[in-house]
Amino acid sequence: MNYLVVYLFIINILAFFVYGIDKWKAKKEKWRISESALLIWAVIGGSIGALLGMYFFRHKTQKNKFKIGVPLILVAQIVLIVCFLTN
Repeated sequence: MNYLVVYLFIINILAFFVYGIDKWKAKKEKWRISESALLIWAVIGGSIGALLGMYFFRHKTQKNKFKIGVPLILVAQIVLIVCFLTN
Protein backbone atom coordinates (compact mmCIF):
# COMPACT_ATOMS: atom_id res chain seq x y z
CA MET A 1 0.00 0.00 0.00
CA ASN A 2 2.86 2.39 0.77
CA TYR A 3 4.28 1.84 -2.72
CA LEU A 4 0.95 2.82 -4.25
CA VAL A 5 0.84 6.06 -2.25
CA VAL A 6 4.42 6.93 -3.25
CA TYR A 7 3.69 6.07 -6.89
CA LEU A 8 0.54 8.22 -6.97
CA PHE A 9 2.33 11.11 -5.28
CA ILE A 10 5.20 11.05 -7.78
CA ILE A 11 3.05 10.50 -10.88
CA ASN A 12 0.75 13.39 -9.93
CA ILE A 13 3.66 15.78 -9.41
CA LEU A 14 5.07 14.74 -12.78
CA ALA A 15 1.69 15.13 -14.51
CA PHE A 16 1.30 18.62 -13.03
CA PHE A 17 4.68 19.68 -14.40
CA VAL A 18 4.11 18.04 -17.79
CA TYR A 19 1.01 20.20 -18.25
CA GLY A 20 3.04 23.24 -17.23
CA ILE A 21 5.83 22.37 -19.64
CA ASP A 22 3.35 21.96 -22.49
CA LYS A 23 1.81 25.35 -21.70
CA TRP A 24 5.26 26.94 -21.69
CA LYS A 25 6.04 25.29 -25.04
CA ALA A 26 2.74 26.59 -26.45
CA LYS A 27 3.62 30.14 -25.47
CA LYS A 28 7.11 29.83 -26.97
CA GLU A 29 5.76 28.17 -30.15
CA LYS A 30 8.00 25.14 -29.59
CA TRP A 31 7.43 21.45 -30.24
CA ARG A 32 4.48 20.34 -28.09
CA ILE A 33 3.55 17.31 -26.02
CA SER A 34 0.75 15.44 -27.80
CA GLU A 35 -2.76 15.53 -26.36
CA SER A 36 -2.77 11.75 -26.14
CA ALA A 37 0.43 11.83 -24.07
CA LEU A 38 -1.10 14.43 -21.75
CA LEU A 39 -4.17 12.21 -21.27
CA ILE A 40 -2.00 9.15 -20.66
CA TRP A 41 -0.45 10.94 -17.68
CA ALA A 42 -3.95 11.16 -16.21
CA VAL A 43 -4.79 7.53 -17.05
CA ILE A 44 -1.67 6.10 -15.41
CA GLY A 45 -2.61 7.69 -12.10
CA GLY A 46 -1.79 11.36 -12.50
CA SER A 47 -5.35 12.60 -12.88
CA ILE A 48 -5.21 14.89 -9.84
CA GLY A 49 -1.93 16.42 -11.01
CA ALA A 50 -3.28 16.75 -14.55
CA LEU A 51 -6.44 18.46 -13.33
CA LEU A 52 -4.50 20.81 -11.07
CA GLY A 53 -2.04 21.53 -13.88
CA MET A 54 -4.86 22.29 -16.31
CA TYR A 55 -6.35 24.93 -14.07
CA PHE A 56 -3.15 26.27 -12.52
CA PHE A 57 -1.52 26.83 -15.91
CA ARG A 58 -4.85 27.53 -17.68
CA HIS A 59 -4.01 24.87 -20.21
CA LYS A 60 -6.44 22.69 -22.19
CA THR A 61 -9.39 23.92 -20.10
CA GLN A 62 -11.45 24.77 -23.19
CA LYS A 63 -11.05 21.38 -24.84
CA ASN A 64 -13.87 18.99 -23.96
CA LYS A 65 -11.66 15.92 -24.07
CA PHE A 66 -9.71 17.47 -21.19
CA LYS A 67 -12.44 19.48 -19.46
CA ILE A 68 -14.67 16.37 -19.27
CA GLY A 69 -12.17 13.56 -19.79
CA VAL A 70 -9.69 14.22 -16.99
CA PRO A 71 -12.37 14.58 -14.28
CA LEU A 72 -14.02 11.36 -15.56
CA ILE A 73 -10.68 9.56 -15.37
CA LEU A 74 -10.29 10.82 -11.79
CA VAL A 75 -13.76 9.59 -10.82
CA ALA A 76 -13.08 6.19 -12.40
CA GLN A 77 -9.81 5.93 -10.49
CA ILE A 78 -11.49 6.83 -7.20
CA VAL A 79 -14.18 4.20 -7.81
CA LEU A 80 -11.51 1.58 -8.58
CA ILE A 81 -9.53 2.43 -5.45
CA VAL A 82 -12.67 2.32 -3.27
CA CYS A 83 -13.68 -1.05 -4.78
CA PHE A 84 -10.17 -2.38 -4.27
CA LEU A 85 -10.00 -1.23 -0.65
CA THR A 86 -13.45 -2.52 0.31
CA ASN A 87 -12.90 -6.05 -1.03
